[in-house]
Amino acid sequence: MSARLAWIPWVLAIVAAAALAFAVGRFTMYSATGVPTPDAVDIGFARDMQVHHEQAVQMAMIEYRRAQDDVVRSLAYDIATTQAGQRGEMYDWLVQWGVPQSGRLMSWMSDSSGHDHGGASATEADLRAAMGMATDAQVDALSAASGTEADCLFLELMIRHHEGALPMAREAIDGASIPRVTQVAQTILTGQTAELDAMRSAQLRLGCTG
Repeated sequence: MSARLAWIPWVLAIVAAAALAFAVGRFTMYSATGVPTPDAVDIGFARDMQVHHEQAVQMAMIEYRRAQDDVVRSLAYDIATTQAGQRGEMYDWLVQWGVPQSGRLMSWMSDSSGHDHGGASATEADLRAAMGMATDAQVDALSAASGTEADCLFLELMIRHHEGALPMAREAIDGASIPRVTQVAQTILTGQTAELDAMRSAQLRLGCTG
């Protein structure tokens, strides 16, 4: 092999290395500049849905320990585990974005979202009610109930709770900037819609009157 031919593999290796370095550099630059910045919808959704999920997990764990009906107990377990995981992810989003974990409830929601914001004069209790959340007294009543009474009260409270979450999920799907936020919001919309159907079916089967 001539000396000139002997250099060809080395030249090819250098060219390949340079091409790889260029590609990596381009990818890095794109990643650094191409990631969208969270907007008010991303941040508000993460904050408010954490609050919403926290109560859902609380009520689901109460029901899981007291349920008489196996199907309702299974639903409670699924709600608790799914929403605990989602809540942890949302907490991490806010840490990564460098913003506080809490803010005024529903301030990110549009007037067409289906929730009554109540204006600046609305109390936190008003806003929590608009989100379908249970009062402290209702959670205490669930804790004190047992058997079919507990199952029916849980279904009543959790149906209203889920109904309050759906407009929030739709708002995030329509207005979020971060793809993962949109993805989780769609998961919530799909999952909780299916759970609503299951809970309403359980109400009919158990003869709940709530």
